[in-house]
Amino acid sequence: MAASKHDKISKFLSYVLRHKPEAIGLTLDEQGWACIDELISKANQSGDMAPLDRSLILAVVESSDKKRFAISADGIRIRANQGHSINVDLQLKPVIPPEFLYHGTATRFLDSILREGLKPQQRQYVHLSTDIETATAVGQRYGKPVILKIKALFMHEQGFTFYQSENGVWLAESVPNRYIKF
Repeated sequence: MAASKHDKISKFLSYVLRHKPEAIGLTLDEQGWACIDELISKANQSGDMAPLDRSLILAVVESSDKKRFAISADGIRIRANQGHSINVDLQLKPVIPPEFLYHGTATRFLDSILREGLKPQQRQYVHLSTDIETATAVGQRYGKPVILKIKALFMHEQGFTFYQSENGVWLAESVPNRYIKF
């Protein structure tokens, strides 16, 4: 599958599974799962995409380097692993984080972060990574990158909860500025 077609399908799946299922009349359950057959039918009816089929969706899921999506054990449903702007219960279990986690952002957001800390904005959680390279790649998407070092274990010891999504992204409801090393 051509990279551009793969990217287009991945972006479409992200859009409907993380942000706007109603854009194609799709229904997600409380945990964010959608029936693959319903997704295919609704996507094809919408006319927004070249025709989708199960093999295309599975190819996108399998080849995704970021593992954005999960297929249910029975192969019937699909969901996004994290990044939702809609309220879903991913049934994440609290996890003790490593001593430090990292957050990539752009320099233009630093003043706000200095004042208010990290907030999820339109998403359910703040996204954090275990390495500087991943954080840098994320930050570059928004402008000149800056990497913030989060005192994650100390936060946890102070009563904050951390989760880890199926694809390894660390999640927190917020990160107050006192736990950020600038």
